Amino acid sequence: MSTSGVSEVPADEAYLAGFRERLDLPGMIDVHTHFMPHRVLHKVWAYFDDVGPLTGRPWPITYRAEESVRLDALRRFGIRAFTALVYPHRPDMAAWLNEWTAKFAAEVPECLYTATFYPEPSAAGYVAAAVDQGAQVFKSHIQVGAYDPRDPLLDPVWGTLEDAGVPTVIHCGSGPAPGAFTGPAPVADVLRRFPRLPLIVAHMGMPEYRDFLDLADRYSGVCLDTTMAFTDFAEADVPFPVADRQRLIDHGDRIMFGSDFPNIPYPYRHAVQALERLELGEDWLRRVCYRNAADRFGLT
Repeated sequence: MSTSGVSEVPADEAYLAGFRERLDLPGMIDVHTHFMPHRVLHKVWAYFDDVGPLTGRPWPITYRAEESVRLDALRRFGIRAFTALVYPHRPDMAAWLNEWTAKFAAEVPECLYTATFYPEPSAAGYVAAAVDQGAQVFKSHIQVGAYDPRDPLLDPVWGTLEDAGVPTVIHCGSGPAPGAFTGPAPVADVLRRFPRLPLIVAHMGMPEYRDFLDLADRYSGVCLDTTMAFTDFAEADVPFPVADRQRLIDHGDRIMFGSDFPNIPYPYRHAVQALERLELGEDWLRRVCYRNAADRFGLT
């Protein structure tokens, strides 16, 4: 397997060490990283290798490397906790993925115990079981899964997660390519029925940034992650509205750093540089890059 990302690691490590020192941070927390079974991750990488026809832009995987190399990179970056976001695209897949992530979290102490689900009759059972076993975060990918979050089969899932207070990192925005059920409307319908549901909207809801910030205004359980937002790659096509910059400060306690590692088309450090150049203040950066997630997941 290629180890193309290895060449970026020393520069990433040096920049992030300086960043942490400037802000007096004990480390960083990345709520949006992907670790998956070998053959599943290879299929994901194949998708990104072919994503050009969908987006009109190439999407090289900067950190395409063996799992041990990727884990070593995050540790060298000073990432104290991260996720193993997995997502099914068909029935009878989520429970198997959850078995893998439970084992992975048990073997990798920095990894938050991550789980997932799909609208299927067995979802209520395996989600409840994962919560009982200590799952700390779930992943829902509306675009890849091509499912409606309002599907009645997910009602017991949302109810369980609302009652347990376990957040879901949900890719529900219409980037990089829209799906049949992406966009704010389906999620807004779910939140009307489950108003205490803790959600972490991936990619700041890109490109519907404003609509998902509106949901954060209305529902105290809605957070957002910064994954790919504000980077040169995203700003070229779907820039964050300058008029909404103040809202990033207003919601500074509900925004968390995410990277999409390893599936990013630029160096890891650029995701942090993109936040710094917003010039929203050191306290905002401390909250976004560490404190908010540390509080959310009880890591303080």
